[in-house]
Amino acid sequence: MGLRARGPLARLASMESRVRAAGTLLLLLLWLVPTSADAGGAVAYPGCTFNGIRLWGKVKVVDHFPDIKVKVVEHFADVHVKKVEHFPDACGKWQLVEHFPDFKIQYVEHFPDVKVKFVDHFPGKP
Repeated sequence: MGLRARGPLARLASMESRVRAAGTLLLLLLWLVPTSADAGGAVAYPGCTFNGIRLWGKVKVVDHFPDIKVKVVEHFADVHVKKVEHFPDACGKWQLVEHFPDFKIQYVEHFPDVKVKFVDHFPGKP
């Protein structure tokens, strides 16, 4: 009789350890898989680049086929941008042009690649 009572308890303990192991594995996978929030703000500093594109220079705004999708925000920007007329030679300085851009952007409301805040002073890393 002692063996019969011990059998279900042993199976329960074994099942409990399997559930615990599966939960641990699930937490590990969730921790390792990047989320869309992590991928959205992928501006690399100190180079001030996004996917190898320097975030300064001559910029053309397009409606289709951009190099970077941009959302304009007031808070929690990936980069501060100052619109300049001449010498867009530092991080966050953009000269808007129609011809011969260094990269093209499209303004979007959802799923941006980079979030920017337009500023009058101190462009670059927020």
